[in-house]
Amino acid sequence: MIENIKNWLTEHPESTGIIKYLVWIIIIFFFINWLRRFLKKRLPDNAIKYKAQKGIEVVGYFLVLLITISYFTGSIKDLGLAIGLLTAGITLTLQELFLSIAGSFYIFFVRVYKPGDRIEINGIKGDVIDIDSIYTTMMEIGQWVSSDNYSGRIVKLSNAFVFKSPVYNYSQDFPFVWDEFNLPIRYGSDTDLAKSIVIAVARDILSKYVNESVSTWKDVVDKYYVEDAQVDPLLAITLTDNWIQFNLRYIVDYKKRRMTRHQLQEQIWERIDQTDGKVKLASATFEIVKIPPIEYNNRIKE
Repeated sequence: MIENIKNWLTEHPESTGIIKYLVWIIIIFFFINWLRRFLKKRLPDNAIKYKAQKGIEVVGYFLVLLITISYFTGSIKDLGLAIGLLTAGITLTLQELFLSIAGSFYIFFVRVYKPGDRIEINGIKGDVIDIDSIYTTMMEIGQWVSSDNYSGRIVKLSNAFVFKSPVYNYSQDFPFVWDEFNLPIRYGSDTDLAKSIVIAVARDILSKYVNESVSTWKDVVDKYYVEDAQVDPLLAITLTDNWIQFNLRYIVDYKKRRMTRHQLQEQIWERIDQTDGKVKLASATFEIVKIPPIEYNNRIKE
């Protein structure tokens, strides 16, 4: 029987090409179906699962079309060419998925961030609560709420963004940030007393952050090419058209920025209120210092 088949193929050489063509088509469809089932079980998200399956179908149809054209033009060569084209097509279609998987390895080995870190990436800010092979999951901060409060939304972000966008890490190596606020003091106030109040309150509230940040900053200086920084509270004064502007710059734990600012402003206000008017806060109000003369005509028409 085998000899008969060989003889038949020898007598009909065009049949060999047809059989080879059909074998390739069967292999492509078999591999495409297998890959779709594999990704359906492995991918956790329905959206990316749907896109991946549709992308594989498009690649499969494209390869069938390419092999058909190649067969009828007589340029089809061997199975290696088909496998190469299939691999290239799948890589192009699923490049986002492959970048996400590569990004998960990059995040893990390079330690770009870890669960518990506060980061900002691709314009989204939040605390990292989970990292898997495809997504980074964050508890969002900001948006319609002020300062560093949770919005309540959980955000899933592709790990591929570590290759596309800068990653701002608020807690890695140096878990402190610098913050500042302005305090308007009226002209005529006792500025020396005002300065002493602001500095005294800042030292009382911020002393623990200053002490903790000193040793941590030394490690940052040893690890990176960065100059030494001022971690003690710094007060700068600017004269404006309306008031004397006190600018307080200080270091604080990245998770306690809002509460620390509240404590500073509350205590500064309480101490200023106890100065019996020696120090007064300014506001954007207008004071009329001179009223122009007004002529009044009291004539009555007859």
